Amino acid sequence: MSSQSAVLAVRNPRTGTADHSITISAREEVAEKAARLRANQRAWEAIGVQGRCGVMARWLGAVKARAADIGAADAVDTGGCHTSYIQGFITMGNIGGWLEDAPRAFADLAWDTMSTSMPSVRVESQVVAFPITGVISPWNAPLMLALLDAIPALFAGSAVLLKPSEVTPRVIEALFETVREVPELAAVFDYVTGAGAVGQWVIEEADTICFTGSVPTGRKVAVACAERLIPCNLELGGKDPCIVTENADLERAATAVLRGAVYATGQVCYSVERVYVHESVHDAFVAKLVEKAQAVRLNAENPRAGHIGPFTFAPQADIVMRHIEDAKARGAKVLTGGEIENIGGGLYMRPTVLTGVNHDMEIMQDETFGPCIPVMAYSDTEEAIALANDTHFGLTASVIAGDAEEAKAIGKRINAGGIFLQDTFLTFAKLRTFGSDSFGWSGYGSPRIGPESLRRFLRRKSLLTQTGDVADIQDDHHLGAGQ
Repeated sequence: MSSQSAVLAVRNPRTGTADHSITISAREEVAEKAARLRANQRAWEAIGVQGRCGVMARWLGAVKARAADIGAADAVDTGGCHTSYIQGFITMGNIGGWLEDAPRAFADLAWDTMSTSMPSVRVESQVVAFPITGVISPWNAPLMLALLDAIPALFAGSAVLLKPSEVTPRVIEALFETVREVPELAAVFDYVTGAGAVGQWVIEEADTICFTGSVPTGRKVAVACAERLIPCNLELGGKDPCIVTENADLERAATAVLRGAVYATGQVCYSVERVYVHESVHDAFVAKLVEKAQAVRLNAENPRAGHIGPFTFAPQADIVMRHIEDAKARGAKVLTGGEIENIGGGLYMRPTVLTGVNHDMEIMQDETFGPCIPVMAYSDTEEAIALANDTHFGLTASVIAGDAEEAKAIGKRINAGGIFLQDTFLTFAKLRTFGSDSFGWSGYGSPRIGPESLRRFLRRKSLLTQTGDVADIQDDHHLGAGQ
């Protein structure tokens, strides 16, 4: 792309060819859209949560009518991940859940009582939405991860300016066909397109930022927000461990680990990326895992039939191969998979099981984001916990043990926000219940899941009314007298 170009080509992950393009938003366009959103936000907040629920219910109907089209666009963006085809219905569930949860979330923030420290003062609460929430979303699960932030922000009364990944813009275009069917929503929800510079401009216009992506980019976002003294919420991925104890059901463990590691080609922030298995069952577990891994099919012939699709973002395949080659050079063995297959222009990798790994290897330290399963033996529980916690990340972790109580005792000692016991990949069970924090480099800010996640987009005020006599400065001198 030349410096004068206003158009950016978009690659199709299944064919490897550029079959789509986006117009890069100019700085002036970002500013103009932000100004319009800011002006319209006042009326949006003024109608109250019930009024916003009425508008969002109409949007739900529009999404329902186009759910299949939204899923198809997401599938083209990602290369045909299974969940892509149901993204329209997942969006419906997201909107519908907040239709129920948002009024209760606001009710939980309401406070009207007399002060316990100054009994004559009445204390009332008020919540005020940030005028503009900027959402900068990633190329993996492009619609779902954008709307995890955008939808609660809208229910909170904020306007939303979204900058989707330039790698996966098609589904956002499909989504906004439904937004435009609801004029009140279109007035406070808009998007801009382009690469990193456009994201920087969103930060310059917004009042709070939600970012999902890599640690290096997340650091830049945090610095940019700090320079403007605006809050940010960052979701930065993980290097999520799974511990398999000597008492575990190995059949169950191998099944859970395989899915948790390679679902969506391993391009999920809470994918299993490190596996620690007790030395007494290590070989038996690995044998079962390899057998199951070799039965997994690519979806190259039919995106709806196979289990693993292509890499959504071509450079990610290079990162995965670098991790594998580094591990092999340091003594690891690849038991199955381990190669990039170019099929019709798409870049695929079969489930890759590695043994003989250790923490000197990139594949055990840095986020791989591919269908790789490095397995390491441990001798006792203390070592397993130490290995699981030997990381800069702390998003999720899994423990598969002889029973739930054994798993829970181990899980409570792992430094991660979500602990999956007797399974992997359970993050969605938290929806509409409560959120959890990220540890280490995995994120910053308040939880993004659960009813309390709406609070990210609200500032709380206190209204203090004196119902008794006011204090007199001339009476203050006696305070502390004789002390």
